[in-house]
Amino acid sequence: MDIATIIGLIGGFAAIFLGVISSGSSVMNIVDVPSIFVTVGGSYFSLFIAAPLNQCLALFKIMGRTFKTFDFGEKSIVQNMVSLSEKARREGILALEEGLDDLDDAFLKEGLRLMVDGSDGAVIRAILENEMAQTEARHMQYINIVNSWAGYGPGFGMMGTVIGLIGMLKNLEDKSSLGPNMATALITTLYGSWLANWLFGPIANKLMYQNVTEMNAKEMVIEGILSIQGGDNPRVLAQKLLTYLDPKSRKAVEADVLKD
Repeated sequence: MDIATIIGLIGGFAAIFLGVISSGSSVMNIVDVPSIFVTVGGSYFSLFIAAPLNQCLALFKIMGRTFKTFDFGEKSIVQNMVSLSEKARREGILALEEGLDDLDDAFLKEGLRLMVDGSDGAVIRAILENEMAQTEARHMQYINIVNSWAGYGPGFGMMGTVIGLIGMLKNLEDKSSLGPNMATALITTLYGSWLANWLFGPIANKLMYQNVTEMNAKEMVIEGILSIQGGDNPRVLAQKLLTYLDPKSRKAVEADVLKD
């Protein structure tokens, strides 16, 4: 469970409502079902025009990833690659085929299989980088849809406000209703801002962070495989891969992988 996402959702929700209450207003004053239909419903169904049906339907599952933490194993990649490098130098690259089917990382398994089969380094890089590019492209499709939703929300909020103002102007003879009607009209603008700044914009950023982290791990795998194939000293390989880690993670593993 990603606690940061939970904190952000609850904290943002609480901040808004505490602001409403502390201003002397009532929480119910900003609750309006028609406004929800216009902003949330209208902006969501706009996505069906902008994107394929299957992606729109799968969007909620994808956004659910922001509630999960993912460990792409950057530290273990360094350690595993050093071990594989040491084994390759002792027994030869063909020895790495043993236990290949037991690996959980499909990307690493594919790269090692290509290396064991004697593929050229340029071919290995081309295949794995294309795999990376296609994976990232799939990620970006959903990230762009979430960003689109964040962009459509304020627009539909403004449309809801205009709809409310039209209704208000048609009933100008009832002076007592002008204030409440104006407040209701503005609620849709508030909802649109919420969708963009509290919900879908941050969700898209979290998904992008997860994508960047995963791509970084895959780049480490490519670098490690090509280093092993090139016959680099395990210590040199470790130094190459450690550059991908943040200072805290690097300090945690460098004592093991850079041992004499």
